[in-house]
Amino acid sequence: MTNNFLSYLGGFSSLRTLCLQGNNLQGTLHLQDFYNLKKLDLSQNRIESLQSSYGSGRHLKLISLEEIDLSSNLFNNNIFAELSGFLNLKSLNIRWNQLNGSIDVKEFCGWSNLESLDLSENEVNQFMTYEETRCLQKLKVLYLDAVSTDGNTSLVSLLEAFPSVKTLFLRDNCFLNKTMVNTQLHVLRNVENLIMDYTPLHINFLESIGILTSLKALSLFNCGLTGTLPAHGGLCFLNHLEELNLKGNDLAGAIASCLVNLTFLRYLDISNNHFTGNIASTPLTNLTMLQFLSFSKNQFQVPVSFRSFANHSNLKALLANENKLVAEPPGFQTWLPKFQLKIFSLLNCTTEEHGKLQLPNFLYFQNDLRYVDLSYCNFGEIRFPHWLLQNNTRLQELYMIDSSIAGPLTLSPHPNLKLSVLDISNNRIQHEIPRNFCSLFPYVEFLIMSKNAFKTTIPLCFSRMQRLERLDLSHNNLFGGIPEELATSISLLRIRLSNNSLSGKIIPAIYHLIGSLEALYLDGNKFEGDISDVSTISSKSLQVLDLSNNRFSGKLPRWLWNHTDLWVLDLSKNRFEGLVPMELCNLVSLEFLDLSLNHLSGTIPSCSNLQMMKHVHLANNRLSGTLSKALCKSSSLVTLDFSENNLTGRIPGWISTLPALSVLLLKANQFHGEFPLHLCRLQSLSILDLSQNKLSGHVPSCLSNLTFKPKSEKSHINSANYGFGSFDHVLVDMGLTIYNLTKDYMGSVFPLRKYDHFTFAEEKIEFSTKGETYTYKGNILDLLSAIDLSCNQLTGIIPPGLGNLSEIRGLNLSHDNLTGPIPSTFSKLKQIESLDLSYNHLNGRIPPQLTEMNALEVFNVTHNNLSGPLPDRNAQFGTFDESSYEGNPLLCGLPLNNSCNHGDSRGTSSALASKEEHGLIGMGDFYISFAVSYAIMFLTTIIVLYINSYWRQACYSFIKDGSITCYFFVVDSLYRLPCCRRNI
Repeated sequence: MTNNFLSYLGGFSSLRTLCLQGNNLQGTLHLQDFYNLKKLDLSQNRIESLQSSYGSGRHLKLISLEEIDLSSNLFNNNIFAELSGFLNLKSLNIRWNQLNGSIDVKEFCGWSNLESLDLSENEVNQFMTYEETRCLQKLKVLYLDAVSTDGNTSLVSLLEAFPSVKTLFLRDNCFLNKTMVNTQLHVLRNVENLIMDYTPLHINFLESIGILTSLKALSLFNCGLTGTLPAHGGLCFLNHLEELNLKGNDLAGAIASCLVNLTFLRYLDISNNHFTGNIASTPLTNLTMLQFLSFSKNQFQVPVSFRSFANHSNLKALLANENKLVAEPPGFQTWLPKFQLKIFSLLNCTTEEHGKLQLPNFLYFQNDLRYVDLSYCNFGEIRFPHWLLQNNTRLQELYMIDSSIAGPLTLSPHPNLKLSVLDISNNRIQHEIPRNFCSLFPYVEFLIMSKNAFKTTIPLCFSRMQRLERLDLSHNNLFGGIPEELATSISLLRIRLSNNSLSGKIIPAIYHLIGSLEALYLDGNKFEGDISDVSTISSKSLQVLDLSNNRFSGKLPRWLWNHTDLWVLDLSKNRFEGLVPMELCNLVSLEFLDLSLNHLSGTIPSCSNLQMMKHVHLANNRLSGTLSKALCKSSSLVTLDFSENNLTGRIPGWISTLPALSVLLLKANQFHGEFPLHLCRLQSLSILDLSQNKLSGHVPSCLSNLTFKPKSEKSHINSANYGFGSFDHVLVDMGLTIYNLTKDYMGSVFPLRKYDHFTFAEEKIEFSTKGETYTYKGNILDLLSAIDLSCNQLTGIIPPGLGNLSEIRGLNLSHDNLTGPIPSTFSKLKQIESLDLSYNHLNGRIPPQLTEMNALEVFNVTHNNLSGPLPDRNAQFGTFDESSYEGNPLLCGLPLNNSCNHGDSRGTSSALASKEEHGLIGMGDFYISFAVSYAIMFLTTIIVLYINSYWRQACYSFIKDGSITCYFFVVDSLYRLPCCRRNI
């Protein structure tokens, strides 16, 4: 949209709301006099100034305007003069512009009705004010987030101009004096709601804050507070405080007993700290006005009965994740709670005895729960708590992931019409899915039952669940086929049926499913048949298709190439054959492609438009030809795996133009030529495998310029997180100020978990190290950094600079033609776990400094020409036996039988034993044998010449001719030298 568009709005004289957000408006914007306009949104443009459309000297006359949003533009300090005519303005948002330096408060005096002002994300360091100036007396809400990021601004210079403010946002700042002593805090004396999240503070702040007696809500999330809470004064003097957020700091020790003075506290979040002690002995048990309490991720001991909160009749939300539960003493009796929770979370709990837990008994008496999370707790093979659903008919989300549920899935006969999320994955639930499941939970949206032991067919009733969007039955014992009825669901978007025993053909079910789904996972089953001739399937929504690890055959499905929104396509581990068609290039949104472990042949198509591609796997096929420019424009490419094919030619230079390439696997092909030096330009490279090719030349020293650091991008693939709003709705209903003020800033600071069961694909690679081939994925893949150049025709020495690859964990240079010594610089490879230099022509001593490689697990230098004593058997070298050194007859020392000291009888006997066993001789014997043989040959020659006169004459003639030739050669050479010619 262009700025001239506004001229067409002149006739809308009664316009009350005008939103022009994100329309690429630029420069000076000329506004009409909309006399009735009350709300104007010009955010997210590139506007620099506002002027009247009736002339540059005329003030804007939006006399009725009450709310204007100018955030994310290019306004400077002149904007205040341009807005001076907006006399009825109540709300001004000028966040994220180009305001800077000092601002005179007199600029604001025309806005006598202003109630909310947002100047965040600018570079303002001072508001100048004067005693006689009394502006903005109605201002109640002030946003100054991220205005002081360089540490050169004081609190006083920013705030003394706004004495009427009741709600103040100072998030993500860095003040000149982070101790915030009393001399500065007095400017906040009238503030009731103070939000300082992400602003670095000293623990003294909590000791000085006691002077702010008007405070009702205080949020200090992630402020870097360290130490213990003040035992007296300070925070404990805030007698009117109703809400306190100390989440995400480094606070430790016991909770100060003086917190018992905060009798009006309704909201308390002390999660993600290091507090200790038994929760029953803390002042939390006396704060009976609490409605929301979170002490997750601390080091508390929590009585499993939760009886400590028996008198908290107002409690609605209780979060106790990641603490230690302790058993009640013998004889403890069940108690009746006075509260009715809406939110309860006991995620990832442990016990002191590492034993089994029991479900807290108070749950039996709850009937108003909306959100329950009991995941990752070992409850000792309990049965599914169907009573929890029966008693709480308004329960919306239930998470019991890895909670040791066993036996059949027994359900209550009473339906639950509110349940929207049920996740009981990773348990040991057996037998069938109850036939009445769908009628009991008709409105479930997310149903996650993966990683159990269900043995049944896919229930047909799932197709009749009107709101079911995501269905995960993976990693069970399901059998049979995919019912065609499942394709008739009008709501299903994502289905995961991976790793079951499903079989048969997937046509025609897949025809209808793909037409409406966003993601379909059928990997790890026994499906079979040719799916290439299915009629064209049109779908604008399919993003993920995983048919890997089945028994599909025939050519690659032609209908795939119409799904231009595909992000992930995995057809690996099947029996597909034929060519990889050029139509693959139509998948312009593709990020992950895996066609490995099939029978595909022909050349790799050159696709210059796959710019979103990140991971490509075409390994273990029959592909041939050169790489030409297969993926030369894929600047986001992280993994390129063409291993174990029949690719030929040289490794092309376009690979070095991929700035994000971290994993390059070209193992077991027919590449030839010298090692490609251009690979040294791949600064993101962390895994390189060029083994089993025909590469020649030297190992380039420029490899030492690469860091081979671990990269998290190697395993990162987008995932579809889910989390429902029941948590948020409950907190909104509770009327919590902190929650309502902070939930949209830099993500919610509240503890609703996000689940990623629908990760689009799992990136994994195969790499040979430590003498075995392993599959790496997840965090392990991120940490792996390695080089494998084995089984080529490389010559020359090993560059000493490779010792600078301090992050590398595996190096394999075996089965080449390398010569020279082992570089002593390898001692700097502190992270290396596997070093294989076997089957080369290396000589000299094994550097004794290599014992400094403390992480080394596998060391192989067999079948070289190494000599001398072995390194001391210290650290890891004490774990290597003779198999690491065999094929080097001149090595000596433990653990070999060949001693380096021949002076003692033990050494002599060992040497003799070694000679007898291996047929080898020592160096001393070798020199004696050589001298004796030389003497015998010399005497034999003299005797023969003495007896035979003809041979004697011929020998004399040969010596004479040779002497004359040598003489003239020397004279001629001297004559050619300039210095000799001058003398002659």
